[in-house]
Amino acid sequence: MRRSSLFLSLACLLLAACGADTARDQDSLAVAAPGGTQPIVDSAGGSLPAVGDTTRAPASAVASARGDTGPHAARLAEWRNPASSPVIKGLYVNRFAAHSTRRMQWLLGVADSTEVNALVIDAKDEFGLNYRPANPAYQKFLSKEHGVIRDVKALTDSLHAHGVLAIARIVLFKDPNAAALHPEWTIRGPDGSVWRDEKGHAWVNPYHRDVWEYNLSVAEELVALGFDEIQWDYVRFPEPYSRLPKQVFPGDNGVSKPDNLANFLKLAQARLHKVGVRSTADVFGLVTTVQGPLEIGQHWERLAPVTDVMLPMAYPSHYPRGSYGVDRPNAEPYKIMKAAIDGAKRRNDKLGITAPEHVRPWIQAFNLGQPPYDHTHVIEQKRAIYDAGYKGWVLWHPGSRYEIFVPGLERTRN
Repeated sequence: MRRSSLFLSLACLLLAACGADTARDQDSLAVAAPGGTQPIVDSAGGSLPAVGDTTRAPASAVASARGDTGPHAARLAEWRNPASSPVIKGLYVNRFAAHSTRRMQWLLGVADSTEVNALVIDAKDEFGLNYRPANPAYQKFLSKEHGVIRDVKALTDSLHAHGVLAIARIVLFKDPNAAALHPEWTIRGPDGSVWRDEKGHAWVNPYHRDVWEYNLSVAEELVALGFDEIQWDYVRFPEPYSRLPKQVFPGDNGVSKPDNLANFLKLAQARLHKVGVRSTADVFGLVTTVQGPLEIGQHWERLAPVTDVMLPMAYPSHYPRGSYGVDRPNAEPYKIMKAAIDGAKRRNDKLGITAPEHVRPWIQAFNLGQPPYDHTHVIEQKRAIYDAGYKGWVLWHPGSRYEIFVPGLERTRN
C-alpha cells in the first residue's frame, strides 16, 4: 500500500490544483434553439422563477412530462434509458459557464458541429446548489455568493433541442456548504471537533444517511427538471494525511469505506433507475490499476457493479514519473490512458460486466506541467480509449475553455 499511498497523495495534490473554476463571465444574452431565441440563464441575484412540480414519478411519466417531441426525441430517449449503453462524448461545463448564455451558446455550437453529444453541467458543486430547488427544505443549500442557473428547465430544453444529453454533476461528500449548515453531518476529529482538510474545508460524513437523502433528493429533482443522467463526483473520503488530525466517522458501525461507498451507489442506482436515468460515478484514474482499495475508499471491484458508468480521471499529468513504465507521463498521453483503461477493461471482464460503455474516461483538456496540451493530446487520449475497447469520453477543463481542443474533435455526431 505504500506505493498506492504515494500515487494517491501525488494525484490528490494535482487534482486539487486543477479543481478551481475559472470561467466567470456572466452575461445575459440568449441561446438560439429551434423555434426561436430563448433566454435561459442569468447571473447571480434577482428573483428566480419556480422550477415546477418535482414529485417523484415513474420513468415513463418523467419522460412524458419533459415533453420531448422534437426531432431528437427518439434518440435522446434511447440515450437516457438506464438499460442502454450509449456512446457519450461530452464536455464539462462548470458553474460559471452554465450561468453565461454566451458561453452556453458557444458550447452548443461545438456540439452542433462536432461529435459531442452531451454536456456535463455543475448542478451541485463545492459551493452548494447551482439551481433554485423546488423543495423548500433545500433552499438554504443555495450558493449565495456564486449565483445559480436561473431557469434549469429552459436550459435542459435548449440542450434537448440541439440533440444534446444533459448530465448533472453532483459533488457528493466534499460539501463545505452543507457542513456549515449542518455541523452534525460532518466528519469529526479525535477531540469531537469538526475535521478540516488542508485548505480548511469541512467535509460531510459519508456514513450519515441524511447526507445521502439530501443528495438523492436533489438528483431526483434534477431529473424532473430535464437532466438525463446523474454523475456523482467526490464519491470518496478525504485524504487521511498523517499531518492532519485523524478522521472520525460517527455512525460507521464498522462498515468499511469501500463498502459504504458501494452501499450509497447501490441505493442511488435503484432510486435513479426508478425515474428513468443512469447513475454514474467519477473515480481516480489509479482505481483502474491499484488492486486494493485506495485510502479514500474507492475500489473498482466494489463500486463498478453498482454503477451504470464509471468515469476514471486518468489524466496523464496526474501520474508520477515511472507510472506504467513511462518516464514522463504527461508527455505520453496515449500510453498512460491506454494502460489505465486497459486495467478497467480487464477488471470489468473478471466481474462479468458486459455493458459495452460501462467505462467513460475523463480526458485531460488542460495544462499542468510540460508539455502544454492542445488538440493533438486530446486525439491521442481518444485513440487510447478506443484501442482499449471503449468509445465514450468527457473532456475536462476547469474553466470550460475548449477552444484549442476543438480541432481534436470529429466533425460528425454519431
